[in-house]
Parts: sequence; C-alpha cells; structure tokens
Amino acid sequence: MSIAFLFSGQGAQYAGMGKELYQAYSEVKEAIDEAGEILGLDMAALCFDEDERLHWTPYTQPAILAFSYGLDQLLKNKGIAPNMAAGLSLGEYSALVSAGVLSYEDAVMLVHQRGTFMEEAVPEGKGAMAAVMGADNALIESICNQVSKQHYVQPANYNMPGQVSIAGEAEGVEEASRMLEEQGAKRVVPLKVSGPFHTQLLKPAADKLEAELKKYEFKPYTIPVYGNTTATAFKSTEDIQRLLVQQVMSPVRFDDMIRNMIQDEATTFVELGPGKTLSRFVKKIDLSANVMNVENEKTLTKTLESLTK
Repeated sequence: MSIAFLFSGQGAQYAGMGKELYQAYSEVKEAIDEAGEILGLDMAALCFDEDERLHWTPYTQPAILAFSYGLDQLLKNKGIAPNMAAGLSLGEYSALVSAGVLSYEDAVMLVHQRGTFMEEAVPEGKGAMAAVMGADNALIESICNQVSKQHYVQPANYNMPGQVSIAGEAEGVEEASRMLEEQGAKRVVPLKVSGPFHTQLLKPAADKLEAELKKYEFKPYTIPVYGNTTATAFKSTEDIQRLLVQQVMSPVRFDDMIRNMIQDEATTFVELGPGKTLSRFVKKIDLSANVMNVENEKTLTKTLESLTK
C-alpha cells in the first residue's frame, strides 16, 4: 500500500473546523496555537467561532494550513506516514511542509503573505469564478478564448472529469457561463471567492510572491510532492520556488495530478483538512482508488482503523 496525503485548499474552511480534534489531541492544538502566535491573533477563535475573518484570504490560508499540519502530525505520530503528497492550491504549501521542504513556521507566514498579495491583486468585485459541470474541456477552453477578446476569462481549476472552474473578469465569467449553458453544460455555478484565482489577473500577486519566496529556506524533500501547475512531482527546490510563483496565476491541474500519482503507484489517498472535496474528486477520477479523509473524531477513527489493520 502506497499512501498519498492530500491537503485541502481555500474554500473548504467553515466555522468550527478542527475544534473537536483541537480539544482532544495536542498535535492539532499546538499547530493552531502556534499559527496564532506567529500571526499575533487567536487562531483557535478564528477557526471555531463565527468570525468573518476566516473567509478573508490572508487569514483563511494560514487557518487551513494550521489545521492541516496538525492532522499531518497527528497521523504521523499514530504511525501513518505518506509515501507522497499533494494539495489543492493553498494545500500545496501544506504538502511541502509535510515533506520537510518548508518549516511550519515559515509556511504560516508565507501563506499569510500570499493571501494578502492575492487579495490585493484584483479590486473587490472586479473578478469572479464559476464551476462548470458537464462540459467538455475543449469547449470550455474555446469559449473562454472567444470571450477573452472582450473580457478576460480562462479555465482555473481542472478538478475532475466533468468539472472545471473558470475565472477572470466578472463580465467575462458571466458571458462565458451564459455561452456554456447555451452550448450544453449541465450547470454553471458562481463561486463565493474573493478573486479570480489561478489566472493571469493574479500576476501582480505572483510578482510579489516571487520576491517574498527568496526570503525563505527550501530544503530537499523527504517524499515526492506533486505540483498543481505541471501535475508532476517537483524536481528540485529551485523548481518548487519557480512553480509556486507560476501556480498563483496558472490553472490547477488536479485531475492530471491525481492520475500521475496513481500511475506512480499511489493506492490510498488521505485528505487532511476541512471538508472532503478532494476525496470526492479522486473518486470521480479513479473509482478504484482507496480514499478517506480526516477532519473530526469520526473520520480520524475510521481512517486509523482502515490503515492500521
């Protein structure tokens, strides 16, 4: 059995995430408390209470990272270690921490800065995203190209067969959504996000992130980490830094990434962090994959029972 850890991305957060495990396990408590100390705020309250800041990108990203890292440490202390790792967008940083590339302390500050750059890149209301269900990738790409002649829009997330997110200028996303529905897409759903992530509109954020990344130490990885932009394993620490910059303004190729991990003999995927969106994606990509998630006591118990037989 070859285990792959998958780490949640932005959008998976919810009030109360991690509270049950925070109260029961020191690994989760320490990770969340330490993130709060680094950023000078009460991270536990941010995660557990009805706090609108949980949905502000500069805070969302370290909050999800903190919870994910706590789960990573908890499973490893229970004797469950990954053979490879990956994450969705923000989750890529959690995967790099799991693989020893970035220190947890550095990653908390780095994703806070990343979130700040992303939020500043496009004025509120100017950008949008939408999930397109039941349309061919080639059709989505063709329509985005057509619409972009007036209002910029592009595929942003290739999540799984039959689901692609598009993002760009609000007018472009609206027009592409209308055309896709007219040409047979089953559904197009606007997404509640603060910006057109993973598009060229985020280049100002990518430029700032490139300068910021130079301040941090990247160590050799202990396990392969698969990147969103190329869908393959990172080759070097220089490769990682370059692709983290690209990732902010390039489509996430989650579907291809999972297929490559399976080709490289991943048999069991464990999603760590809030929600089970990635688990659902993996099942749609390959029905034979063994998939589980950990976000509370119930899912932790189920995962431990399955992996420690």
